[in-house]
Amino acid sequence: MAYVPGVALLAALVVGCSAGSDSNANGADSKAGSPTVTPAPPGKYETLPAPCRAVPRGMLKDLLPGAAGLPGDQQEKVFRGSASVTYDTDRKVGCSWKSDAPNATRSLSIDFERVVSYDPAVSDDDRADTVYAKKEKAAGLSSSATPGPDAEKNSGTPGEKEKGKGKGADAEKPEAPAGDATASADPSSSSSPSGGAAGEGGAGGGSVGPEDALPSRVLDNLGDAAFLHDLPTRAGSTAQHRTVSVVFRTSNVVVTVRYAEQPALVTQVPDSKELQEKAQALARKLAETLSE
Repeated sequence: MAYVPGVALLAALVVGCSAGSDSNANGADSKAGSPTVTPAPPGKYETLPAPCRAVPRGMLKDLLPGAAGLPGDQQEKVFRGSASVTYDTDRKVGCSWKSDAPNATRSLSIDFERVVSYDPAVSDDDRADTVYAKKEKAAGLSSSATPGPDAEKNSGTPGEKEKGKGKGADAEKPEAPAGDATASADPSSSSSPSGGAAGEGGAGGGSVGPEDALPSRVLDNLGDAAFLHDLPTRAGSTAQHRTVSVVFRTSNVVVTVRYAEQPALVTQVPDSKELQEKAQALARKLAETLSE
């Protein structure tokens, strides 16, 4: 039996243990080195604008015509607006304005919501798109919607449109002469709650044809996604009240513009075209402000 010196035996044991330790370490490292999830990129916007200063004074004067005739201090109070009460101004802010005139009351509000995703696999932009999509769905719209079908859905006189008219002719209704049979039938439908959107154009001296041509719809060339919702309602037994909302998303911020009018007389009907044009103009201005 060969004799192994104690020192040599100890050295062999140490070498063996070191080899085993290296083997275990390599095994652990290989597991820890498995692919990791790269966090989704943050949204473009980290702050929100001051809402009550976001609308230029010139636009406010146009949107709130009743304020022009007020004394200086009262006019200033109207244009100053009223900030929305929020618990986190880094995430959500808003402002509202209101002016009364002899013929109508106009009100305006804007809201900014900065969306943050707490899921590292979901970007702020994707989360904001989900928030926007819920608002679009709640308005009865979808990104694949087209103005033609929406015009039929929002019309209160489908029976009249089916008489001698196809969908293509219906889409071109604004070009019809003032004496068109469909246009002349609209005023009679204004007394029916279901015929508000189609029939209001013929009452109170408002524009006739353009009413049906401006339904709620998805908008192009405004932020990353946008839609317009036109909601005519009756304020009890009083005059018609119309609210036009424009909602758009740009990166991780969702913006909502609401512009409303309530005429003083029951016979008057808010001008849908005017409200929609002014609400869209303001929304586009806000989008430009955010991108600066």
